[in-house]
Amino acid sequence: MVMNTTTPTNDVEIAAKLFRGLGDRTRLALLLALLDGERRVTDLVDQVGTSQANVSNHLSCLRECGLIAARPEGRQTFYRVATDEVETLLRAAEGLLAETGDSIELCKRYR
Repeated sequence: MVMNTTTPTNDVEIAAKLFRGLGDRTRLALLLALLDGERRVTDLVDQVGTSQANVSNHLSCLRECGLIAARPEGRQTFYRVATDEVETLLRAAEGLLAETGDSIELCKRYR
């Protein structure tokens, strides 16, 4: 039997790191765009409205963290959400914002 050596404190630190990553506007916009299906960098540049270098940098980060996957096709690469759990988390956040978005927007503690 393999024992889990992750401590509860470490679990919280890893979760906080995940949410810090999702807290970046560009990375979150990219993930939300990918909920609609595979996209190329050029598609995402148009959707997110930032530079190709910026999109590529954020896609690299998301890929290294296992949140997105890439599929090369010829000279192009198509990106997609890596797992159903990523989509479930983002859809749950959309539902939570539908319920609490006004309060979050008005909250003075979140800038």
